[in-house]
Amino acid sequence: MVGSPTLTTVGTSRRRRALGLVAALAALAVAVILSILVGSKPLSVDELVHALTAPTGTTTDLIIADLRLPRTIAGLVVGAALGVAGAVVQALTRNPLGDPGLLGVNAGAALFVALSVALVGAALPAQYLWFAFVGALVATVVVYLIGSSGRGAADPVRLTLAGVAVAAVLTGITTGMTLLDPVTFNVLRGWNAGSFVERGLDVVLPAVPFIVIGLVLAVVCARSLNTLGLGDDLATALGAPIRATRTLSVVAITLLAGGATAIAGPIAFIGLMVPHVARWIVGPDQRWIFPYSAIIAPTILLVSDVIGRIILWPSEVPVGVVTAFVGAPVLIILVRRAKASTL
Repeated sequence: MVGSPTLTTVGTSRRRRALGLVAALAALAVAVILSILVGSKPLSVDELVHALTAPTGTTTDLIIADLRLPRTIAGLVVGAALGVAGAVVQALTRNPLGDPGLLGVNAGAALFVALSVALVGAALPAQYLWFAFVGALVATVVVYLIGSSGRGAADPVRLTLAGVAVAAVLTGITTGMTLLDPVTFNVLRGWNAGSFVERGLDVVLPAVPFIVIGLVLAVVCARSLNTLGLGDDLATALGAPIRATRTLSVVAITLLAGGATAIAGPIAFIGLMVPHVARWIVGPDQRWIFPYSAIIAPTILLVSDVIGRIILWPSEVPVGVVTAFVGAPVLIILVRRAKASTL
């Protein structure tokens, strides 16, 4: 007996999404290999295999173990965090132009990094990691409190307006501090560009537990965010926990974007662009958008990092600068597609 057209269509859609996920994982694997092999000293696959399986302490082994591998791990962690954070922001605010910076995460992190440099003399990523994370957390909490003040719970419009306002104030304070203190300005200049330079495991690993918790919370909220996309009234009628979903989503965004920003600094366009790519492939279902975003984002980020290493060789271009140049035209193309722009 032939199945109904509806069941056949659903089955085909699921197979297409699963095959797309496999293809995305393959692309990510290629990006990881390129990230380890390409740089100021090009390496071969044989050298990579030797360094991973039977290291003997050669210069090549040290380059891979101490520089390339930690940098690649940072790209994987930061990319996954930014991609999913952007998807959660867009689903929560119902804003196709939403990104993690919309809730003041980047501005809060930048302000606290400036404070750490000015007050305690922090100069290395490992020294101001926790300041950046706390700043992102404080800014998001302030935005959420402002957005939820008054009558009723926090809604997407108030959260967006509160985020823009708080980010503007915090950015102004940070700018004033950097103009008054040249030392702070020099440290922030590199941090604000977004980079994986000197981001070893001592910087990445402390933020990983928070990012993992954020990913778990995003997955937990995925189904409810689908329902919230239908509107508050219909979501309430369907029994969706609106207040709990919004609160958990804000916590997830804070942990994901805060952790990523603390590691690498503010990196533009990844959180904004990648959910559009995922939505174009799988449609508006957040249960598929989140895993696709967690795979596509680090792929784009690692490839951008590789491009930054070779485009001005032997110098490097920060990955945040490359993602801006790559992301802008890609985003313009994607948002012109009705399917990609639909939330």
